[in-house]
Amino acid sequence: MDPSEVVVAVDLGGTRMKCGLVAADGAVVHRETRPTPREAGGRAVLDALLETVVELWQKATADGHRVRAIGVVVPGIIDADNGTVVAENLAWADLPVRDALVAAVGADVPIVLAHDVRGGGYAELRQGALTGTTNSLFLPLGTGIAAAMVVDGSLVSGDGYAGELGHTRFIHGDAAELCACGQWGCLETVASAAAIARRYAARTGRTVDGAREVLELLAAGDSDAAAVWEEALTVLVDALVLYTTLVAPTRIAIGGGLVGAGETLLQPLRDGVHARLTFQREPEIVAAVLGEEAGCLGAALMAWDRVTADEESGEQPA
Repeated sequence: MDPSEVVVAVDLGGTRMKCGLVAADGAVVHRETRPTPREAGGRAVLDALLETVVELWQKATADGHRVRAIGVVVPGIIDADNGTVVAENLAWADLPVRDALVAAVGADVPIVLAHDVRGGGYAELRQGALTGTTNSLFLPLGTGIAAAMVVDGSLVSGDGYAGELGHTRFIHGDAAELCACGQWGCLETVASAAAIARRYAARTGRTVDGAREVLELLAAGDSDAAAVWEEALTVLVDALVLYTTLVAPTRIAIGGGLVGAGETLLQPLRDGVHARLTFQREPEIVAAVLGEEAGCLGAALMAWDRVTADEESGEQPA
């Protein structure tokens, strides 16, 4: 690839867009962060995405780069065939995102639209904690919980539905809380960063500044923080044992905001999974390494893959 060639990459989150221009070797030649205007509604979010892509393209051109493709990763359910997205936290309901991107930049450049967690997982597979694996899992624990599944060397999409481990039920009876997805007792209601902060506040009547403060209280010996943390660890071990039994990963990379807890999180997960397994292959449990850059880098890598595939097949962008 020509070193002056780049792809436009955007990781669209509920509060921020992390975006940049990325060369074929993975070098980020420009990066920036923009706000996601979620409060203004779904149309405003789409307009902000389109404006970002167009302005990054213009910057690339002004700096002497040729844009070869566009990679965008978003939360929600992505219909890869139709290019539509359902994302409750962006107020998108079957929104034709790919068509809007084509209308904004033209049909002459390849456009890749993918799930944000799968994008992050792909980056960890190519350049991060999952490098060298053929069966592995990327599990970011943030505001929500979803997973990127690598099975027999391939990233599993499931027609856009795969990897929603956070919406598997692990809590039953009166202890189950209603999840945003409509089910009761989902993993996400107990073990996400948002859930940990919410459950501590409900238990104590004291509002905290996110899971980070709960972890600080845990380190200081707060018994309520310890109880909330132990409940989260218990369901996370349940989830990892279930996934290990079904899919047999050799390595699990934990990401998201909670991985900042380090061994306070990772070692109990290792110990809990080890104690529960009998015949199953035991996975390594490690911290993801790419942090907040994973989604944007994954979008770029997927875009460059599309460029390579099109060149090898002789196809023109669709």
